[in-house]
Amino acid sequence: MAETSFPSETAGAFRLGSSRGQGWHVSPDRISTLRPRPVPRPVSFPAKPRAVEIDLARTALVAVDLQNDFLHAEGWFGRAGRQGRAPIAAIEAFAKACRGAGLPVVWLNWGLPGTAGHLPASAMFRGKREAAATGYGERSADRDEGTLHAGSWGAALADGLTREPGDHEVRKQRFSGFPDTHLDSLLRRMGVSTLLFCGINTDRCVFETLTDAAAIGYDCVLLSDLCATVSPPEIEAAVLWLVETLHGFVAQGPDLLAAFDSSAPTQEA
Repeated sequence: MAETSFPSETAGAFRLGSSRGQGWHVSPDRISTLRPRPVPRPVSFPAKPRAVEIDLARTALVAVDLQNDFLHAEGWFGRAGRQGRAPIAAIEAFAKACRGAGLPVVWLNWGLPGTAGHLPASAMFRGKREAAATGYGERSADRDEGTLHAGSWGAALADGLTREPGDHEVRKQRFSGFPDTHLDSLLRRMGVSTLLFCGINTDRCVFETLTDAAAIGYDCVLLSDLCATVSPPEIEAAVLWLVETLHGFVAQGPDLLAAFDSSAPTQEA
């Protein structure tokens, strides 16, 4: 989205707010709060329940839970015998294409504070169903870090994925990425109204974040080939049916890539 900038000869001028669609222009004699509207960049692509048109100028990629504790053999899931899987190479390529098309990329990972004591029992039970299990924020006997702790190895992006300097990181504390996080304010500040979802697990954190997003007004597209789950195939199939029937659209990564190719990226000021 192009934005008006100060003439280079204006001494002492600067800008506040670096996010797309946001910012004041401050000079010694004037403060401009104008936020130019982005030029629409409509694209269409196949989807279920029918083809959909979105505005790339108002779209972001949300990549969910692609972290070591879920995907690495030595992570929380792996040690519990349910190591997750994800199409890492395809997601990495898709994220790169999103950046090239001018879309923000948001990495949404679990990242608990020093303790998980603020979580209600209903949330804690999702991660610990037996006394011997290691729950959210707890340390196993052979690890120095708590499970899913912010800044820990387990909360870091899995190998093969790259968080570029211009990307955004949101640390979540529930299955959904919205409670107790700045995800909603970040997206609204960037003028985003459409969300593309990828990550794991399709039927858990991806689905719950998507349904919360849809409930508060975002248009949601689930990229089914860029998601995965440890649950049985019929469970994932049910989630895809629920998304296309009630909460948004289901599409494939290659169809979005073809749509990107039809729209030239917008230059930032």
